Order: sequence, then structure tokens, then C-alpha cells
Amino acid sequence: MSDQPAYLTRWPASERELEQLQGFNRKLARLPRLKLFNRWVLRLTQALLRASQLRGDRRLRKQGLRVETRLVSMGEVTVPVRIIRPPTPAKGVVLDIHGGAWVIGNAQMNDKFNSAMASACDVTVVSVDYRLAVSAPIEALIEDCLCAARWLLDDANSEFAGLPVTLVGESAGGHLAVATLLQLKRWPDLFARVKGALLYYGVYDLTGTPSVRAAPPDTLLLDGPGMVEAMRGLTPELTDEQRRAPPMSPLHGDFSGFPPALMFAGELDPLLDDTALLAERWSNHAAVEFQLLPSTPHGVIHFPVALGSAVLAHAHRWIAATNDAFHCPVNALAAHDPV
Repeated sequence: MSDQPAYLTRWPASERELEQLQGFNRKLARLPRLKLFNRWVLRLTQALLRASQLRGDRRLRKQGLRVETRLVSMGEVTVPVRIIRPPTPAKGVVLDIHGGAWVIGNAQMNDKFNSAMASACDVTVVSVDYRLAVSAPIEALIEDCLCAARWLLDDANSEFAGLPVTLVGESAGGHLAVATLLQLKRWPDLFARVKGALLYYGVYDLTGTPSVRAAPPDTLLLDGPGMVEAMRGLTPELTDEQRRAPPMSPLHGDFSGFPPALMFAGELDPLLDDTALLAERWSNHAAVEFQLLPSTPHGVIHFPVALGSAVLAHAHRWIAATNDAFHCPVNALAAHDPV
């Protein structure tokens, strides 16, 4: 009898998918690992990113999507959000929190994923343009994401009233998504409107889970041996005990009342234990589907490989099923069955 938990599924990759992925991994192995906190490199990367996004709105409108950027406020916090609306009436809303190791990126960087999600799932996607940790503490990033979540979920926001809401986060965005959920529990009526969480290979313990601490020098994409010090560098004013406390390290939070979740993590990702431990604790309170991706490093949904495309398609089906279950409760039990 297997000791594998019921929520864990090893992704059924085909031989062709594995061969293609392993070939791409060999290319990644020849590239330098990502190291953080060289401010000039970060500024150059951010500038290049923004240059690549010119005419991004026009590209989305050609796809029949409606796009808008606006400032939203709750209390003393104001944050920009990028809204992508489907051509048909929305069946749900997605709050997207981008990755980028907390130090690079913006709301527009996920246009490719968010436009596909809007079209495939008939959802409006609201992406948060939170402050970056090069100029603000991690707490400020969480405040920005919480501000966007409260604005989206507030009864005064008539556009989204009555629609199911799903939080989506990738990598550092996964960290901010779960931290936002934990903070959102202070507003029970708003928290109850969140019907699902979709998390791609997030960071959930800023002191380093076992797989992070044991990461060898030959990790792909990420600088395994430098990750613990990098996370300390993000929070120089905190002790490890303070870093470990939620919501800074969401892994150690209270998951009671949390919505169902779909989580992905790669077998070769130093952050594997972050998702494995989160899934274990979350599953004590809600339905969790944890897809373990074989031979897969961090960041797979960005790679030109079939497995990455299949992961995104599975995520789209899961979001659509979550929304269908909300509108037709009789289907609730089937909504989160693995496809």
C-alpha cells in the first residue's frame, strides 16, 4: 500500500514530454543561475521588461479583450491594477499576483497567461502591480496585494459582485497570494467570496524549507545555495523567528476556512518542499490537488515545452470547474476532481 497522500498526483507526463523537457533542462544547465540584489542588474532588467511591453494593450484588443489600468485604494493604501476583461460576460474573477522574486516584474508581465485565462475560462483577470522589494519592505508588497483583494471583493465594486473569485500566484506571487489570504481573514465576508487558489511553485517559508537548505550548486535556473541568504537579504531587519511567522512565511499560518486549491511544483525545483508542506497543511481544512511535475525545474510555465502548456490547460479547466461549481452547486464535488 502506498503512503502517498490522496491529494498528491504525479503528473502523467508522456515520454515525448519528458524528452523535450530534459532537452530544455540541458540548455538551462549551461546558463547562469538567477542571483538577486544587484540593483543595476535589477533596474536594467525592469527597463528591458517595460520596453518589451510597448503596444501590449493593442495586442490584447486585437484578441477581442478589453484592457484597463487603474489605481485602486483601500484605507491609506493605493495600488495600480491591470484589468483584462473577456469579450463575453465574465463567469468569475481572477486576482493575479505576478512572480519575479519580489524584486522584478509588473502586472503586465503576465499578459500572455492572463489573456489566455480570460478567453479560456470567461473570467476577468485583475493583476496587481505591487511595489517591489528593491524600494519597499516585503510587508508593503503584502499590503498592496491585500488592498487589491479588498477592493475587488468589496460590495461597493458592483462589477464583480456575485462572481466567484480565484487567487493565482506564481513563485514569489504564490507567497504573496497565500499571505494575502491569511490577512484577508480579518474581513470574513470578503474572505468567504474567495472560492479557489491556484499556486505555481511558490515560496512559503522565508527561512528556507529542507529542499531549499539542501539545494546543490547544480540547481536549474535558481541559485540553490544562495537562496536562504537571498531571503535574509530581503528582510535584513528581521530575525529568523520573525521571518518564520505568518504572514511573512505563510506556511506557518492558520488555514482554517481556506478555499480549495490547485498547486504545482517541479521535482527539480529547490522550492519543492514549500509546496509539499503547504499542501499537507492546507489539505487538513480544504480540498487540495497537488500536481508534482517530473523532471521539472522552477518556472516551467514560461518554457517552450509541451508540459508547460499542458499544465496551463489543466489550470484553466480547474478554474472553469470552480466557477461552474459556484454557479451550479450540484457540481461542487466534481469541480476539483483531477482531469
